Amino acid sequence: VQLVESGGGLVQAGGSLRLSCVASGSIFSINDMGWYRQAPGKQRELVAVITSGGSTNYADSVKGRFTISRDNAKNTVYLQMNSLKPEDTAVYYCNADLTQTVLPGRYDYWGQGTQVTVSS
Repeated sequence: VQLVESGGGLVQAGGSLRLSCVASGSIFSINDMGWYRQAPGKQRELVAVITSGGSTNYADSVKGRFTISRDNAKNTVYLQMNSLKPEDTAVYYCNADLTQTVLPGRYDYWGQGTQVTVSS
């Protein structure tokens, strides 16, 4: 199983970016999918999570600015980030809680991360 993120980059404050994460491999089903971020010198933190049914939860710091969505048919999760601030600068990681076709149980997978830099 692989999770591959894309869409990061450099943007000015107030701008927008859209992150994508595609899960591939021996996947039977995907439960929660989420985005986390880690800024230099800080712990990784939850940004947003979405269940297989579409329920969402956001960190207080991004509510009203970020929107998480998913396409279950494509095993893809998105993060639309608007009104970006310099404090949003971090490496953003995709996460998926899933079951596989070849192994029993549930597994937690992470992407390699994509850098988001917001300049002031």
